[in-house]
Amino acid sequence: MGNRGMEELIPLVNRLQDALSSVGQSCSLHLPQIAVVGGQSAGKSSVLENFVGRDFLPRGSGIVTRRPLILQLLSATMEYGEFLHCKGKKFTDFDEIRKEIETETCRLTGSNKGISPVPINLRIHSPHVLNLTLVDLPGITKVPVGDQPADIEYQIRDMIMQYICKENCLILAVTPANTDLANSDALKLAKDVDPQGQRTIGVITKLDLMDEGTDAREILENRLLPLRRGYIGVVNRSQKDIDGKKDIKAALLAEEKFFLSHPAYKHMAERMGTPYLQRALNQQLTNHIRDTLPAFRSHLQSQLLSLNKEAEQYRQYSPDDPARRTKTLLQLVQHLAVDFEKLIEGSGDKVDTVNLSGGARINRIFHEYFPYELVKIESDERKMRREINYAIRNIHGVRTGLFTPDMAFEAIVKKEISRLKGPCIKFIDMVSQELINTVYQCINKLSSFPKLRDETERIVTAEIREQESKCRDQVLLLIDIQLAYINTKHEDFIGFTNCLRSQGSLSLAVVQVIRKGWLTISNIGIMKGGAKEYWFILTAESLSWFRDDEEKEKKYMLPLDNLKLRDVEKGFMSSKFVFAVFNTESRNVYKDYKCLELACNSQEELDSWKSSLLRAGVYPEKVTGNGSPENFTDPQLERQVETIRNLVDSYMSIIYKTVRDLMPKTIMHLIINSVKEFISSELLAQLYALGECSALMDESPEQQRHREEVLRKHAALKEALAVIGEISTSTCTTPLPPPVDSSWIQPSSPTLPKNSLTGARPMIRGHAPPVPRVPTPTRPTAFQSADGLQQLTGQPSRGPFVPR
Repeated sequence: MGNRGMEELIPLVNRLQDALSSVGQSCSLHLPQIAVVGGQSAGKSSVLENFVGRDFLPRGSGIVTRRPLILQLLSATMEYGEFLHCKGKKFTDFDEIRKEIETETCRLTGSNKGISPVPINLRIHSPHVLNLTLVDLPGITKVPVGDQPADIEYQIRDMIMQYICKENCLILAVTPANTDLANSDALKLAKDVDPQGQRTIGVITKLDLMDEGTDAREILENRLLPLRRGYIGVVNRSQKDIDGKKDIKAALLAEEKFFLSHPAYKHMAERMGTPYLQRALNQQLTNHIRDTLPAFRSHLQSQLLSLNKEAEQYRQYSPDDPARRTKTLLQLVQHLAVDFEKLIEGSGDKVDTVNLSGGARINRIFHEYFPYELVKIESDERKMRREINYAIRNIHGVRTGLFTPDMAFEAIVKKEISRLKGPCIKFIDMVSQELINTVYQCINKLSSFPKLRDETERIVTAEIREQESKCRDQVLLLIDIQLAYINTKHEDFIGFTNCLRSQGSLSLAVVQVIRKGWLTISNIGIMKGGAKEYWFILTAESLSWFRDDEEKEKKYMLPLDNLKLRDVEKGFMSSKFVFAVFNTESRNVYKDYKCLELACNSQEELDSWKSSLLRAGVYPEKVTGNGSPENFTDPQLERQVETIRNLVDSYMSIIYKTVRDLMPKTIMHLIINSVKEFISSELLAQLYALGECSALMDESPEQQRHREEVLRKHAALKEALAVIGEISTSTCTTPLPPPVDSSWIQPSSPTLPKNSLTGARPMIRGHAPPVPRVPTPTRPTAFQSADGLQQLTGQPSRGPFVPR
């Protein structure tokens, strides 16, 4: 009666299944089990009922099994059934078990023939069963019926694959004998997930329903589409027997008599029938459990180790303890302050290697975006000269001026200083937004407590907006201070100097590298090699490029003197973003090229290179010209315009330098440092001032479920490991059969007529036709399709059944 070692082994594995069923699929653990796969009406349910010796499964037309049924058979002195969803209730009437399966199926899937992957767990204790764990899966279907979705076939296949693709699952492939074995969906699915045939067991049903004069001897002798574990034939009750309430015990006796009396099967009768199938599955499941337990135990232990810390924290947390709530609130606010400071100031632990953090992004705004915004507001040359022209003429009025008026210089300078307000306000907004984004990033860790998260977000955001308003007022005050007095005695104010770049580079006493990176020189002709990518190095004095980033082979070094940059329109078919550098004195910048067009991969990279060039003193091109739209008729006025233009350039360079220096300092002091101080010292007090500390620490439903799931999962894993500790694997075992060698298969005679039902060619009983063996160049796999047989033997497939 089966393997005696299973008396304890499979019940303990069933305890494992019960222990882990409470945590669902979250454990990602696959217990050893047998999945029953086959088409509709293949006889899967009858096989299972024969195992139990009772009628307990729903029957009918179409898809009857619409949810997986995990059936645990346990040998016991009493006979009853238990459902996992009805704990404590024992079903002694098997008709009630059938009704409960139907009710539980309809509860999730409704009555419209829909399906669900959520399993039903049924445990049957009986003195008539061997210990087994099987999964009854929905039958494979082709055409939707009634209200079934159009993709019902794919849904069922996906559900089946979720079970049989697991390495710990044995596959019981059920195929009726009155269909073509080469078209068996069960064997095809098994082949997809188990190409070596190590986990597949073939079952042939309905042997008694074959046409008279035909049999399945070749299949059961494993000579047609051979399987490594072979095939076992069974005879189930017919629909007439079921309708007539024929007893299963009588059916099993009839099955035994069938195999003993059938001339094609009597020589193998001891290896056929439901009792033998039950023992074979019992033994093979034993072997499978023995083989998979070590890896299964390691998997359990690794998952338990990963949960230990989180489970310990949740175990100490008591949601209803006021003292514990207060302590948790204090810890969360402290962690928030630390996380915010790390993101702003930078830290060496848990550095983000994918995206820039808050502090790095603010630094980029300080030293790349803001300087670039300042340069963008500079007027073009033609417009500036026209404004100076009008200012001088309006100041002189009807008189002709002999000297350059100071008022014109002051009017133009004040207008240029006033234009700084826009970029400065935009600068403050950008930093504030980055600061708010950083706060959101930190506050997301409070998502377990929604009220605390919302109140913290509201309080901190209000503080940032308040400090932003103060900073905006302060910056506008600084600009008004610059407008209040034009200091022409400033030590850096040099009359008649029109070289902003040279003034910017005076502070660079030591040559320093400003930027490195890859750029493509896109305007080199095809005859000279075409566009190429080089490694560029920008310093305060030159722009050099090398063949690669090892910087061993320098291609060229271009001095920055008299260089300007201009935008280049993106080509129609190009994905690159291009800018150009050129010499203001119309000299060649590289070989015989007047300009150098450099291409980047993104607009962000393009803006970054422009900002770096600005730091080196290479400014965007301005519209040049000595005149304005209005031709100067007075040479003296033209000289006065040129003088004031040079003076404005000199003075505004001082203003730009001052603003670039003061703006980051002002924002850092009034916004960033103030917000850091507020979070670390004032936030907790304001949260307490709300007077709802207890309500703030109410858990979200999601967090409550997560905490309970972690604790339940941790307990289930500990229980499962304890169960495994009780398992003794000193059971007898049978070796896995060797790979199937099909080279001995004989081809059938091509001259004999085919059977009209099965397509098989008849054969003289016990004698193969005298056709010489065809040698095979390669060993076939564990599964062999009908096409494969034709390739192997050189003859068409005979179909699965041979008349005797």
